[in-house]
Amino acid sequence: MRHRSWVSVLLLLTAATACSSGGAAQDGKTELTIATFNEFGYEDLLKEYEAAHPDVKLTQRKTGQAEPHHKNLFTKMAAGSGLADIEAIEEGYLSQVMSKSSQFNDLKEIGPQVDGRWLPWKYDAVVKDGKIIGYGTDIGPLAMCYRKDLFDKAGLPSDPEGVKALFATWDSYFATGDQFIAKSGGVAWFDSAAQVFNAMHNQHEVGYFDKSDKLVVETNPAIKSDWTAVTGAVAKGQSAKLAAWSKEWEAGFKTDAFATKTCPSWMLGVIEKQAGPENKGKWAVADAFPNGGGNWGGSYLTVPKQGKNAKKAAEVAAWLTAPEQQIKAFKAKGTFPSQVAALTDPALLDSTNAYFGDIKAGALFAERAKKVARAQYKGPTDGQIQDTVFSPALLSVEQGKNTDEAWKTAIAETQKVAK
Repeated sequence: MRHRSWVSVLLLLTAATACSSGGAAQDGKTELTIATFNEFGYEDLLKEYEAAHPDVKLTQRKTGQAEPHHKNLFTKMAAGSGLADIEAIEEGYLSQVMSKSSQFNDLKEIGPQVDGRWLPWKYDAVVKDGKIIGYGTDIGPLAMCYRKDLFDKAGLPSDPEGVKALFATWDSYFATGDQFIAKSGGVAWFDSAAQVFNAMHNQHEVGYFDKSDKLVVETNPAIKSDWTAVTGAVAKGQSAKLAAWSKEWEAGFKTDAFATKTCPSWMLGVIEKQAGPENKGKWAVADAFPNGGGNWGGSYLTVPKQGKNAKKAAEVAAWLTAPEQQIKAFKAKGTFPSQVAALTDPALLDSTNAYFGDIKAGALFAERAKKVARAQYKGPTDGQIQDTVFSPALLSVEQGKNTDEAWKTAIAETQKVAK
């Protein structure tokens, strides 16, 4: 759920010593701050905006990863001061922000009119009580990445068209995993139970909470069904049992530890970095994902009410999230745009990825973005439940814990987190 940009691998926590968020006029200029994390591709865009608006001075506070950025965000929200004029919010933390939406400006009220700019599911995720809390930046539409050479060795189709049927549904995906394991010589089918479970879970209309913020983990049959399917695959040897983002997981891309990977658009960069040049051409990406579409990652720009010049901040945020600017950000850092017009831009559709066999990755993921049916509603502690309850519970199963006992532990821990 949480987007981890492949470009940023160092934890670079920017010291934000200012007590207020800016907006003050100095030398005739309105000074505005924008707080981001990972790589948004805004460095040149901020200079471009300043050149076109000489009355505005923009300062970027940039944090290396999403977690420290949001920890800082929530600390300053609680303190009532210190937030930037524009704050980036990653979708994994969006539920916590939406539960405190009164601290953010309604962009429909103070910002430029930009109705129809985004994919509906991207827009809907930040609408509450008729108010829009954020402007969408990037997204992470899901495809499936796989090792062509390992598929060949197991006697499976390996070309992008031929594998589509294997990835049509979760049933076909796990059934193919059984076939692969039988002939793989010890190579696992997927990297991590939690990575697969999270992708399955996020496809459902109702997740851990219903829209009244009632915890429904025990009463939502889809959650137990996903759990049963994934832990069943673990029992059959399909998982490499690697905790995502660990050193062992990173090394697994290079050491043939697993054959498939749930693959948002930004994961291509992760695979290229971790698998290394010696594996160029071995990895492929299919224009397919089990049970339709899904999204993992992406962010929004918000305008906190702490700021002194919210209207100008909203204008900047709207400009940065316009299709033209998002295409420039895509060229700069590979952030995949969420704007309808950007998804038909030749600069996106004609872009290729040499590491994955010169596939037209932009066009492929533009099609995958259209397959996402809806944005799942996220309750106040949704991200915590995923990261601190279900992911560890699934890892415990991979490490030998009884599946039923792990489920009971997950239910108990979920109730604690939700309080």
